[in-house]
Amino acid sequence: MNWLDEVKWDAQGLVPVIAQEQGSNDVLMFAWMNREALQKTAELGRAVYFSRSRNKLWFKGEESGHVQTVHDIRLDCDNDVVLLKVTQQGHEPGIACHTGRHSCFFQQYDQGQWRPVDPVLKDPESIYK
Repeated sequence: MNWLDEVKWDAQGLVPVIAQEQGSNDVLMFAWMNREALQKTAELGRAVYFSRSRNKLWFKGEESGHVQTVHDIRLDCDNDVVLLKVTQQGHEPGIACHTGRHSCFFQQYDQGQWRPVDPVLKDPESIYK
């Protein structure tokens, strides 16, 4: 059996993906992959996602330069979630979020509100032309 056939793709042919930073184990982001994106990620050793809003492959960092080098690809026990262990390139510390932050998970629940708790490392206006 082809390893890609073991993934439980949803009705749209997608699987959820979590990108986790190797070393710190910070959860950097959540995205989606289709079969081609997962295949390319494995082949290139670089994160390739599927953009639902653009309806096309999204090579992480293609606009921002914030490429994710992939060290490990894992599949959960139900075969329906992929975990990537990555090194976030392009800025020190790495920027994974389009808001210019290290992680997309920068908002923390606090007494009935969401509060940003991580700093903007680089102005998004200077990242995306």
